[in-house]
Amino acid sequence: MLSDTSLPVVKATLPVVGENIGEIASRFYAHMFQEHPELLDGLFNRGNQADGRQQQALAGSVAAFAGFLVNDPTHLPDHLLSRISHKHVSLGLAPDQYQVVHDNLMWAIVDVLGDAVTPEVAAAWDEVYWLMANMLINKERGLYDAVRLGPETIWRTWRVAEKIQETDDVVSFVVERIDEREVKPSLPGQYVTSRMEMPDGVLQPRQYSLTQADDGRHRRFAVKRVRGDAAAGAPDGEMSTLLHDHVNVGDEVTLSAPFGDVVLEYTDRPLVLASAGIGITPMAGMLSHLVKSGSQRKVCFLHADDSPGSFALRNQVTADIATLPDAALNVWFLDADGGAADPTMHRGFMNVRDVELPSDAEYYLCGPVAFMQSVRSALIGLGVPAKDIQYEVFGPDLWLADYQ
Repeated sequence: MLSDTSLPVVKATLPVVGENIGEIASRFYAHMFQEHPELLDGLFNRGNQADGRQQQALAGSVAAFAGFLVNDPTHLPDHLLSRISHKHVSLGLAPDQYQVVHDNLMWAIVDVLGDAVTPEVAAAWDEVYWLMANMLINKERGLYDAVRLGPETIWRTWRVAEKIQETDDVVSFVVERIDEREVKPSLPGQYVTSRMEMPDGVLQPRQYSLTQADDGRHRRFAVKRVRGDAAAGAPDGEMSTLLHDHVNVGDEVTLSAPFGDVVLEYTDRPLVLASAGIGITPMAGMLSHLVKSGSQRKVCFLHADDSPGSFALRNQVTADIATLPDAALNVWFLDADGGAADPTMHRGFMNVRDVELPSDAEYYLCGPVAFMQSVRSALIGLGVPAKDIQYEVFGPDLWLADYQ
């Protein structure tokens, strides 16, 4: 909780800080990278910096945390902190780097708000920062300890054993370990970070969901080629281009241990997995874990895509659905030719009212944010409790639905 001294100050200044938090975040990152350019070599995703998503995510998370401190201090957003912590440990973030963030964030607050940042205001927001930072540091320490690794040892070299063209834009990689060190097992729904050297010599990280349950020697993940928009000045995705065009069987890749807070819970309740596009990857991973564990759960798998030809991992998913004793797949295709007489095939955008959803189910969503917003709203409209709906966002979480 905030101290009695800081609470009224933060409460009084929260509106003006909140109004300017986007500009504060933007200047914070620009200043930090100017002072510490090494942070862009292996730790920060410069693609997210270029399009502003990282700045927006920071602004949203800080504003949400401060709002809880002022308005509901006994119910701080644990989901928010957990999501951030898993991303941080998957990148090998170290505790001492929080001081660098602090110094540059406080500089940005003063730079944007000027004389409004009195010593009292600065001290109060300094307290907000360290409350959030120390909670993250403690969570991250626990995550590192749970896998008996640290910021420097979460990385491991793997060799590409298979490269499978799933669709025109999606490739699956099966990698195998090259030494006898223990492989940290993944949980259903988790991801690994790939860290590779770009053509300009800079290391860049990207997270990819694991699409199959571990066998102790291999990991499997799928990569969608990110195509840029020349008219908008957006380049092709540098990591996806490198993996698609230049990484082949026999090559070595560096991956982190698996992390991720959106993990399938092992219960007896019915399960609904809803995905769109490449959002199918963590759902396929969850389904694979269910098969491996011999699950008897009722599973309703819902997927939306442009067309049958763009449906990545379709063979794997349909085979796993057929293996489970009580599972069904429904698909929606925008392509008018995607539908047929099959009642499990639908045209247009996903509409959860097209299918009979099991009662008392747990829901997991992944796909574009607009897709998840639509599906989540429809489910809540049908009476599904918000607590029973989890979602995975690829990249910085700009939605923060669990904390609003």
